[in-house]
Amino acid sequence: MKIFGMPLIHADMWELLFKFNINTIVLFVLIRLIYYPIHRKKDYLFTYFLFNTLIFFLCVLLNSVKLSIGFAFGLFAIFGVLRYRTEQISIKDMTYLFATISVAVINALASKKVSLAELLFTDGMILLMTYALEHVWLTRHEAVKFLIYERIDLIKPENRVALYEDLHQRLGVKTSRVEIGKIDLLKDTAELKVFYFEDEQGYASFSAAPADDGDD
Repeated sequence: MKIFGMPLIHADMWELLFKFNINTIVLFVLIRLIYYPIHRKKDYLFTYFLFNTLIFFLCVLLNSVKLSIGFAFGLFAIFGVLRYRTEQISIKDMTYLFATISVAVINALASKKVSLAELLFTDGMILLMTYALEHVWLTRHEAVKFLIYERIDLIKPENRVALYEDLHQRLGVKTSRVEIGKIDLLKDTAELKVFYFEDEQGYASFSAAPADDGDD
């Protein structure tokens, strides 16, 4: 049965549903169970899940109409280097974005020449490597805060101890390092990136709060 020349249902529909289920499970484990408990950026949950879903269906449809696979990976590369104007994305967040797109492309373009064991092994290794990097090898999570700092006299190298103490009093975190950005001598302000290890902080509520203010 066809409607406007399009078949109502195709035999490949079940293959699509199977691939989509695998892709969704892998994405859920990667983003919801590995990424979010550490970084707690709710806005990025929306971005990662929607990006993955869009890329998955885009690749499936492009592949179904026999377009060049190079064109599909060209789109993949474009999305992979996408930057948002409203917010600077950290390297780690961009890596997770790249991972979500990669998972979508791998699962969408898996052909009948790829065995189910190979597909599951690939997805499993992505999850295993990500989990190992986050929870085993890189157990200490260094977060970052961006701020405009008005006491520019403390940004001198000889006043570094006083700077850390002042930041601790203001932010309530034990600073591990500070990067100094743009300095405005007219306003006597400087842009600072304050880094701190969450496991060194003396209270649990800070690390449990959503890190939408630029935590890395």
